[in-house]
Amino acid sequence: MKGRSIILDHWQGREAAALMIDGKLDDLLIDSDLPRTGTVYRAVADRPVKGQGGMFLKTPDGPAFLRQVRGLAPGQSLLVQVSGYAEPGKALPVTQKLLFKSRYAIITPDAPGLNISRSIRDEAERDRLLEIAHDTLGGTATGLILRSSCEGVDEDEIAADIEAMATLARRVAEDGGTGMETLAEGDGPHALAWREWVDPADVSTDPGGFEVQGVAEAIDALRGPREPLEAGASMYVEPTRALVAVDVNTGNDASLAAGLKANLACARALPRALRLRGLGGQVVLDLAPMPKKDRRSFESALRQAFRSDTVETALVGWTPLGHYELQRKRARLPLSEMIA
Repeated sequence: MKGRSIILDHWQGREAAALMIDGKLDDLLIDSDLPRTGTVYRAVADRPVKGQGGMFLKTPDGPAFLRQVRGLAPGQSLLVQVSGYAEPGKALPVTQKLLFKSRYAIITPDAPGLNISRSIRDEAERDRLLEIAHDTLGGTATGLILRSSCEGVDEDEIAADIEAMATLARRVAEDGGTGMETLAEGDGPHALAWREWVDPADVSTDPGGFEVQGVAEAIDALRGPREPLEAGASMYVEPTRALVAVDVNTGNDASLAAGLKANLACARALPRALRLRGLGGQVVLDLAPMPKKDRRSFESALRQAFRSDTVETALVGWTPLGHYELQRKRARLPLSEMIA
């Protein structure tokens, strides 16, 4: 099945959304019982962590950890936002840099200025969007970023989106309470799909859509570590307690270029494999054998593949043993923890 499809459904009783491209599962969002990324708390400082420059906080949903904080005393109230998911037994990661995101706008209360996404290159379109931003938020100290999805969209639709996010940001900023409280909930899978999957697509909201459109079958395939690659090669993506190990195999190809071909295929497939499984932290690639002179080609392919990935990933480099390392933000819960 060619084209893009967005399926909004439920999986094992949880709200879920799937993005299919040409009949292949490309992204998957499943709700959990943990606080959603983007949730805003009025938290209370608990105790500092000496030597790390951080502070444990108390929130309505349990302990949180704030990095690189200064001048914060125990018992003091502050606004924080959930920035990711914690490993089991660890505090929830939060940040003081609040962002209020929607389909077209990102409100940045702590970073004044009106900005347009760099991916919008047409000067006339940039001028049009800047005029909308000035008409909606001009004269305020609130910062705004208009996203690439604004390109070609009706002025009233963009303005309404900006105003909705700005109103939420003002309501949070003007909060005068002192105790622990949840001030804004993060978006669930259906809202995230509307916010982030902005390219034209067929949208299905019929119950049972996951079964009908092959999403359920694709999820079942993700239970195992094996990820098939081009030309019979494969990679195994296996999370351990310390890191995510990725092993690349050439399959039956015995040619001199088999290692390079398999590694390039791994580079192209890796963002999707990690994204669908919800894996982050340290990622170590045990690549197929290839000459050192081919490493640059592999690195270029890897950079290109992660350029369009939505999860922040740092390409760290080679180890003395010839492994390649990445550091990936824990932006999602591992799929293995959410499916039975």
